[in-house]
Amino acid sequence: MADELPKRLSLTRKLVLLSMCCFAQFLDSFNNSSLFPAIPVLEGSMGITQSQSSWIISGFQLTFASFLLISGRISDVYNPKKAFIMGVTFLGIISIGAGFVNNKIAIMVLRALMGISSAMTIPSALTLLVHVFPDPLEQARAIGVFGGCGAVANVLGLFIGAVLVQYTSYHWVFWFVAIVAIPVALGCLFIIPTDIAVSRNEPDTHSAKWKSLDLIGISILTVALILFIYAVTSGSADGWATPGVLTPLIISIFLTVVFFYWETVIPVDKAAIPPRTWFYNNFSVLFGLALLPFFWWTAVFTAFTTLWQNVFQWTVISTAVHMFPIGVAALVMSFTGSLSRMFSPKWIILTGLSMVAVATSPICRRCAGAMLTYTHTNIAIFQAAPASMAGTVGAIFNGALQFGSAIGLAAFGAIETSMEATDGGPQMYRGRATAFWFLLGIVLVEILSITYFYQRGTDHGPQPKFDDHDKNNIVKASGETSNEVGELKTNALPMKEELNGLPM
Repeated sequence: MADELPKRLSLTRKLVLLSMCCFAQFLDSFNNSSLFPAIPVLEGSMGITQSQSSWIISGFQLTFASFLLISGRISDVYNPKKAFIMGVTFLGIISIGAGFVNNKIAIMVLRALMGISSAMTIPSALTLLVHVFPDPLEQARAIGVFGGCGAVANVLGLFIGAVLVQYTSYHWVFWFVAIVAIPVALGCLFIIPTDIAVSRNEPDTHSAKWKSLDLIGISILTVALILFIYAVTSGSADGWATPGVLTPLIISIFLTVVFFYWETVIPVDKAAIPPRTWFYNNFSVLFGLALLPFFWWTAVFTAFTTLWQNVFQWTVISTAVHMFPIGVAALVMSFTGSLSRMFSPKWIILTGLSMVAVATSPICRRCAGAMLTYTHTNIAIFQAAPASMAGTVGAIFNGALQFGSAIGLAAFGAIETSMEATDGGPQMYRGRATAFWFLLGIVLVEILSITYFYQRGTDHGPQPKFDDHDKNNIVKASGETSNEVGELKTNALPMKEELNGLPM
């Protein structure tokens, strides 16, 4: 039934559903960038210190990245329509409450809850797109546009947030999210078909579905991610050698090892991330590449906004206007999804990385290269894995984006701060320049990894099936059994002849 569903949906309904998913992606990115102009006002009105104010942004990112996997599993095992509508609805309701809050503890808690709600929308939205657009060309275009909305939201969010803070109040930054989210949730009740997707295991009962979630594995990895992102976020401010940073960092690494061991113990159809996932063609190299795009954008965004506002004394609105070309370039690159069916994703990704690496090109062109890399990495990783794992793959991909951003930005900030401490301070550009040289080194490593490890053998081929590995084992086992039976028959012929030669 799910395979026949896309044929029954009209093009208009598909495009409306795509726009609803894009709104969700827009809101997730808008939630962070729009709050940058509001932070100084929040510090003054709520008595928040500078170190505490960073957790208004980091709290959202921490819970968003940590709860992506459980969201992906829910989308694969249960109906993604329910996960998507639930996430968007809770995001709108929590945003309404956040607009009325004037307490720093309450605002941080609500921001963390908003991160969990947003985490429910991304894997489920990607699952919907994969099933609504099964044709590889249409799917590539849809995923490209979906990703482009996030890049545009980063720039528009800064501008809209600055306008709302300057001409109304910071409360409207939260209410704007609710104004968009709640109508989207209501519309999706009617637009998204109920039988949009079937789970890969197709359990018949609620208890069977509940067991298929792999709650033990998901819980272990979620705690590990929360501790790791907390340690990385706190390390640059509190010091990497402090117990408050080292302890959660060590525990998170230990729990990650426990998680991957646990995934090898339980049955494959019950595992949140089956071990064979990493052995799908090009999946691991694409996962490594996914660590780069958000890291690059966040580093560029942070470095230049602080430079323009703190050193050049530009207003927030002026800074946002100067960021518009970056958003336009990113939006244009998001419409290049169809190129993945004409050329190998390897060459498109290498083209994007080369645009990022060329230091003489304008910042706008390098941002276009980063968006080209992001778009076609996103498309390629979904083609590398079974469609029935779309929710989990979406969670893995977006988790890698957030993971790379957290680690990379911490390293970028540490390098910049250490150079500024010995050479001119934040008013000089030398600290930022050194950090950008570090970023260039990461880009060159990614170019080498794609050049040597990306295999083009399965480009433009059909997506693998989840049970292909099991079928291959069955075929292999049956072949071995047939050989054994043949050997028995061959050995039995001489014995029969000997018996026939004996007297009665």
